Amino acid sequence: MAPEIADTMPRTGGFPAVRHRRLRTTEGMRRLVRETAPRPSQFVLPMFAVAGEGVRQPVDALPGIARLSPDLLVEEARAARDAGVGGVLLFGVTDLKDADGSSAHAADGVVQEAVRALKTALPDLVVITDVCLCGYTDHGHCGLLGGGGEVDNDASLAVLAQTAVSHARAGADVVAPSDMMDGRVAAIRSALDEAGYEDVAIMSYSAKYASAFYGPFREAAGSAPGHGDRRGYQMDPPNAREAVREVREDEAEGADLVMVKPAATYLDVIRAVREATGLPVAAYHVSGEYAMVKAAAERGWLDERSAMLEVLTAVVRAGADIVITYAAVDAARWIHEGER
Repeated sequence: MAPEIADTMPRTGGFPAVRHRRLRTTEGMRRLVRETAPRPSQFVLPMFAVAGEGVRQPVDALPGIARLSPDLLVEEARAARDAGVGGVLLFGVTDLKDADGSSAHAADGVVQEAVRALKTALPDLVVITDVCLCGYTDHGHCGLLGGGGEVDNDASLAVLAQTAVSHARAGADVVAPSDMMDGRVAAIRSALDEAGYEDVAIMSYSAKYASAFYGPFREAAGSAPGHGDRRGYQMDPPNAREAVREVREDEAEGADLVMVKPAATYLDVIRAVREATGLPVAAYHVSGEYAMVKAAAERGWLDERSAMLEVLTAVVRAGADIVITYAAVDAARWIHEGER
């Protein structure tokens, strides 16, 4: 120890009076003073719904994740609930695509059928539905295209609102618009209220970035854009203050929860959003962030359990109240095992 540092430290009997390691001596001691402890009830499991019965389509880029028909969705959602997971987030996967994304709001659409199955079998399960058009349009963009081939923000709002109402009618507890169109929270809130679904909450993807970490999801959902990219409506990754403006606008329009996406690579944004709003803050531990840990673990480069829990703890420590993660069930099980 450098003399100039040692001379300033409180000392007792020739040793430092402050020894931080005293509170790290055993696992019991570390648990006693732990500042951040994620709970399984904070986790939300993303799930991919397809039509049919007995259908399970594993997603190569997302180890452990599959597209599931409603009957198998119910089985996996029940297992998640029994593990203590707080809810599920549904995405629809379909070949029924057109320029207007009309299957997104069909009464017999894949998400609508999945919601009905889940709420019939598991009425207490919190079911959140993604509201977007990318998986239902033949061009793969999150809104309708205008004459010049660009996404038409204002023309998209009515279809997004119609989709949200169809999810609410099927039984969804929360609708989650991920399209990043300006004004969509207000349009959805108005449509839900007019349709008599005042109690259905909106979790807005408020700060959704045009990230490089979405690749495995696009394979799972079949939602890659057919031309161009989404940088004209998703946020530019270098911007953090803009995220706060987005959150405040969505709050003013009637959002009940706000979201930052991705999570692990945007911890500073989560913190900024947490400090800017009193609403619950969700963070989406996205497909690429999840897949990196899984791939490294498969190669023996790191321990999956330790690494995944460390990442999820960091997201909660940054300020997230809710963590959407493909590791939800495993993480819940690991936390329970650690508490025994």
